[in-house]
Amino acid sequence: MSEKEQFHIESTLPKSWEQEETFNDVLYEWMSRAPWLAISAALHLVIFLIIQAIPWGLFGQDDEVVIEASVDQAAEELPEDPPEEEPEEIEEEEPIEEPIIQDFEISDHNETDTNEDFESTEGDPDMFADSPFDDKAFNNVIGIGGGAGGKFGGRFGGRKNLRAAGGSGTEQALKAGLEWLKNHQDPEGLWDCDEFMKHDPPNDLCTGPGASLHDIGVTGLGLLAFLGDGHTTRKGLYKNVVRKGIRWLTGEQDYDTGLLGEEIGHTFLYDHSIATLAITETYYFDDSPMLDSVAQNAINYITRARNPYGAWRYDVPPMGENDTSVTGWMVFCLKSAEEAGLKIDPDAFVGALNWIDEVTDPANGRVGYNSVGSASSRIEGLNDEWPTDSGESMTAVGLLCRFFLGQDPGKTPAMVKHADLMLKTLPVWDPEAMGCDMYYWYYGSYAMFQMGGRHWKAWNKAMKTAVLESQRQDGAHFGSWDPVGPWGMKGGRVYSTATMVLCLEVYFRYGKVLGAR
Repeated sequence: MSEKEQFHIESTLPKSWEQEETFNDVLYEWMSRAPWLAISAALHLVIFLIIQAIPWGLFGQDDEVVIEASVDQAAEELPEDPPEEEPEEIEEEEPIEEPIIQDFEISDHNETDTNEDFESTEGDPDMFADSPFDDKAFNNVIGIGGGAGGKFGGRFGGRKNLRAAGGSGTEQALKAGLEWLKNHQDPEGLWDCDEFMKHDPPNDLCTGPGASLHDIGVTGLGLLAFLGDGHTTRKGLYKNVVRKGIRWLTGEQDYDTGLLGEEIGHTFLYDHSIATLAITETYYFDDSPMLDSVAQNAINYITRARNPYGAWRYDVPPMGENDTSVTGWMVFCLKSAEEAGLKIDPDAFVGALNWIDEVTDPANGRVGYNSVGSASSRIEGLNDEWPTDSGESMTAVGLLCRFFLGQDPGKTPAMVKHADLMLKTLPVWDPEAMGCDMYYWYYGSYAMFQMGGRHWKAWNKAMKTAVLESQRQDGAHFGSWDPVGPWGMKGGRVYSTATMVLCLEVYFRYGKVLGAR
């Protein structure tokens, strides 16, 4: 082959002009994928519509809610309101009308459908009521929740029959008495024994001042009247009255000794014991840690005031003398403290009971003031014109102490003698004949209530008549009682009014100690 001979090369690859894509080819390929593009577009559209339909506002941040509250006491957990439940309408409270004493008839029966004697309210004779000084946790339910079995009776509502037991007129008289006390309390919380009338209109001033050195004692009595009707520092229509009074008393306590008030005069232990009883009852009901040390220190002072192996009189430290009157107040203070969980000396109860036995006349059952069968105390030149034979004050104190110290008239014959003797001097409002003794009526009412039966029936009828008919119904005096009697000049109108209110609370203030009889 010659050099000039040309080579011819053949290839199976497509020619360059054969590799170019035409418009038809591209269009064909795009059309072949069209169904999938349509499906994808449809899905995106559906997702977009779903997103638009979601209420995104519900997932946004709620407006900040600011709740302001004013709390007077420890907050209690409140149940949540059910969803979408309309709030209940709050009815406006009707204004409290001023108590008005209406004409009444003294009734020997309960205000019940059966119209039975009061004895029917005492329960089944074959049953025993729970002792008023048994178990704190149990009686918190039985007693304070209502019912005669508990240590503090029916103070807080509970059994309506207990409050109705007083018959016609007692409830209104009680309310009027409490209103008078409320209206004559100082803003600081005390009841001013000799200047309480400063709260009256200038042209209508109350009469009957007491002695200024007894502010502690009459403040304690005033508080006991409100506590007896179920008002505490935390509950009740008069809770502010109680709160102010307790605050003032605690401020008057000597931090080092525990004494409420000052050692002025020879009867300051009366004032201390009455104020201590008010504080320990309040501590029992409210269980406030703020009163713990105050109440305990006050009780410790009472413990130090007792004669070794004996009872109490006027001196601290004791000088070996005892008297029934002071001893009675101390017994109830210590019983109240015991129920409140405070520390007490149980030997004090033994000493008190031994003293009552020592001064009881076995012949007639009379309990003496400072010796066997001795008459009640009088101060020469001050109240000695009031006869001692118009009442049995110390016998009433002794009888009530025996009940609260666990004795039973069925096993202690002296108790029946006490009650029989008291039946001879039933309450009578007769100031001209010097026959009124509110101190006796107070202790006698609570002692005879515990006796029950014929003793209580006779006493109750006489007491209601004397107390209801003597309540003042005029002007600034409305609702109060004149401070007549051997100790009216000491305690004044505050003393007399608080004591008579306490008499009207006998039906529900304390429960039956030994059950029905």
